[in-house]
Formats: sequence, structure tokens, C-alpha cells
Amino acid sequence: MDISGLPGFYRIAEADPGRAAVVDTDGSVTGYGELLARVNQVSHGLRALGPAQGGVVAGVLPNGVDAVVMLMATGQTGLYYVPVNWHLTAGEIAYILGDCDAEAVVYREGGGVSAATVREAAAAAGLPERALLDGHAALAAGRPSQAPAGRTNGSVMWYTSGTTGFPKGVQRRLSGLPPEENVPLTTWFVGEVCDLRPGDGVHLVTSPMYHSAPCAHTMMALHLGHTVVIAPGFDPVNVLELVERHRVTNTMMVPTMFHRMLRLPGDVRKRYDVSSLRQVIHTAAACPVAVKKAMMEWWGPVLYEYYGSTEATIAFAVKPREWLARPGTVGRAVPGVQARVLDDDGADLPPGEPGTVYLRSSTSAFQYRKDPEKTAASRRGDWYAPGDIGYLDEDGYLYLCDRRTDLIVSGGVNVYPAEVEAALLEHPAVADAAVIGVPDEEWGHRVVALVQPVPGAPGGPGLTAALLAHCATRLARFKHPRVIEYHDELPRTPTGKISRHRLREEYLGRHADSPTA
Repeated sequence: MDISGLPGFYRIAEADPGRAAVVDTDGSVTGYGELLARVNQVSHGLRALGPAQGGVVAGVLPNGVDAVVMLMATGQTGLYYVPVNWHLTAGEIAYILGDCDAEAVVYREGGGVSAATVREAAAAAGLPERALLDGHAALAAGRPSQAPAGRTNGSVMWYTSGTTGFPKGVQRRLSGLPPEENVPLTTWFVGEVCDLRPGDGVHLVTSPMYHSAPCAHTMMALHLGHTVVIAPGFDPVNVLELVERHRVTNTMMVPTMFHRMLRLPGDVRKRYDVSSLRQVIHTAAACPVAVKKAMMEWWGPVLYEYYGSTEATIAFAVKPREWLARPGTVGRAVPGVQARVLDDDGADLPPGEPGTVYLRSSTSAFQYRKDPEKTAASRRGDWYAPGDIGYLDEDGYLYLCDRRTDLIVSGGVNVYPAEVEAALLEHPAVADAAVIGVPDEEWGHRVVALVQPVPGAPGGPGLTAALLAHCATRLARFKHPRVIEYHDELPRTPTGKISRHRLREEYLGRHADSPTA
């Protein structure tokens, strides 16, 4: 395997400084050479600030050049970089800053970030005033634009909490090698999985870069020499405009974005040219088969899917035509990953039998920072469990059922919320749906659907009857919702995830006087 022709961002910027690197949310363009100069200046600033190799720097930054610079600067100075969700409260941010032992915090007001909140969090975490930096310019000022000496790779340490508990940093070992020696294998890997190649591609960022997948794809686009176009936020029409204007070739989205785009009127959808798209990669949440098929009928066979987690990175992947031949699969194990499906006793299950998915990979070993107990609890020997239930077919293709923590057991039978949600989302009057299980004296749990109707479609008995009739042709009777409740909006994260745990608690709180909720 010859990967020597995959140079990565730092060498591309030196060889082709005039190439467009980043189109920011305001339309301003930064070239590769200019971006590298800023990255090098910030790298010198980080060295002067004091963190040793393996130290931690946090960023509370909106999508934009600041976030990109911090990713690439820590990536060549042997530091861990912690992107922090700017929607968190001061107390939640302070917890992360303290837990990761951040030695500096870079922030930028705007785009959802509150400077006052960041300052309150930093003070609560005990950081000195000098460790709080307003944008990457505060680190770059007066520093040389040449590469720093002794460059070694850094790593992003994302904080993840799953469904419950305090978030924990997913920490990987630093190799101590220059970034150029780590990048080629990674760029080869995404080429194998997603058909992304070095060259004149254009990548569109549609989600906050404090999340792992959007962040990783931004870095990867630069290592491939692509131009990164950053959307100011996800708006279906704006995304179509950006795709047409910049001739976007690849992007990463989540299924809830597809669902919103498919709700656009037909004349709006036809107004924009999306023929430049070659790879539309989706992950983070289950995509209903009907939604994915509809997107490929519109955009063509360009939807690539992978399954993994912040901890496991990419574990399974499927290309468009593979998926069309096996609708519903999330693919086969990617190079370097082994997979098993085990029952509760740890025995391997045969093809077609759902159980807990376990993964093993020598290249993605991790530990939860400061939490060896949680690290150990997520493993069975050297196998890691992302927490999902699924099954393998005879050819090794994985089909996911749901999160183990969200499984509903009603009358002794397993009901997977994602399957019920997918059926509900096929109804034209449903804009969004979440399914939860709540206590029931007779059945153990009852299936409850929380539904957000499309604008102009009133909820109530009429829609409830229509939805139950709709489910009758798609789901076994025991999977039908016993209760359908209507909401103006269901809370989702920017990456499309919905916390059924949170919705279940809120539902039970609203119905506390009911003996069976």
C-alpha cells in the first residue's frame, strides 16, 4: 500500500499557498498559505504559553477560521485540543475545563458563544486571566509565521456523555511523530471508506465543529487539499444555495437534515443545481430507509454512511450502491476493525440474531480521561461496546436496531424505538418524531410517541387515527404507540441526535399523577 502521495495540509499549503482553504460564514476567503501562516503563529503562541507535550487547550469557538486554526495548530504542537459545546451553561463548561486540566481557553464572542459565560466558567475552573484568550489572534500576535521546531502530532479530545452521567474526555495516545507521518494513513482510510480523494474538492460544513464528525471532516478536507465552506447554520435552502454557488463536492449531514430538506416544496428543490455532489456522508443517528431512498432519488447515488462513535471512530461503512442492494444496513467492518454481536452472557450470536455490538481495533484504542472504571465498563476484554443493539447478516453487513439504553420491553417483547420513529416519519403530516417507553402496570412498558406535526397539520384525534392506520401496514401491532402526544418542536442536538432519556424524564414529570404514566 503506497500512501506516500498523500501529503496533508501542512505540505499542501507550502506547495500551493494560493489555493482557497476556508470560505467563512461571512463569505471571506482564506488561502492555504495564509491559513498555514496563522497556524504557525498560533503554534508559536501556544509554545510560549507553556503547555508541554500532552497538555490541554480548550476552545469555545463558533464555526469559522478561529476553530480551524486551533485544530491545525494543536495538531502540530503535540497538544490535546478540547472543542467545547457553546450551548452549555457556565457550570457545565467549568466542569469540562477542570476535568481536562485545560491550561488555556480560546473563545470568540458571536455565533452562539457568550464571552461572559466563558469567563464565568474559566473563573469557576480556577484558570488565571492570562489563560483566557480572545480568538486565535491573541496567540498569534507578534509570532513568526514559520513552522515551529520539533513539530509533533496532537489530538482532539472530544467530551461525550452518552445518555446519562457527566461527560468524559475520549483520549488517545499521542504518537510523538510529525503530523505528516500520521496524516497519510488517515487520508488513505477515508479514501477507502468514502471515496474522498486529494485534489480540488469542496467540503461544506453544516454542523457545529465542537462535535466529533463535523470537526474530523473539516480537518480531513484540509488534509486532502479541499476548500472548506462553512455554513452559518443549517438551513435547507441556504445549504442548497451554497452547494450550487461553490460547486460543493462533499459534505457531512445527519438524517434529520435530510428529513427537513425533503419537506421543501418541489419547486424549491428543483431550483438549485446539486449535480456537483459526489459524497454526502451521514452518520450520528439512524436514517429511515424511506428518507435515504428519497434523498438518493433527488441527489443521485451519493449517500455514504458510516457507523461508529466518538470512542470507536469509524467502524462500519457502506457506499451508495451497496446500500441500495441492502437497504437499512450501516455496512461492513472497515479495514482494521473486527466486530462481534454478543448476548448478555458474552456468547456470539448467529447471523440475524440481535445482540450487543462489540468492536476491536488496534488503531483506535482510547481511554476516558481520569475514569479507568468507565473505560473498563465499556469493554469486554479488549472489545469495546458502543452501546448499540444490532445483528450481522451472513455476509457481515451490520443492521442496527437501537441503543440498548432506549430498548422498550413491552409484554416481554423487545420494541426498538428507531423502527417506530422511522414508520411515523414516513407520514406526510409528521415533521419529527421520538418514541419512548414509559412504565405500564400491565405491559411493563408502553410505547409512547412524541410527534411534531408539519406546519399547518393540526395534531389531535384525527391525526392520531391517521398515524395508527399508517403504522398498521408497516409495524406489528405490539409496536404501535399506545399514546401519541403532540409537540410544537422536539429538541435535537445540531448533529441530529435526540435524547430519549431526557424526553422520558420530561414526559414522566408531566404525567406524575398517572399510575402508569
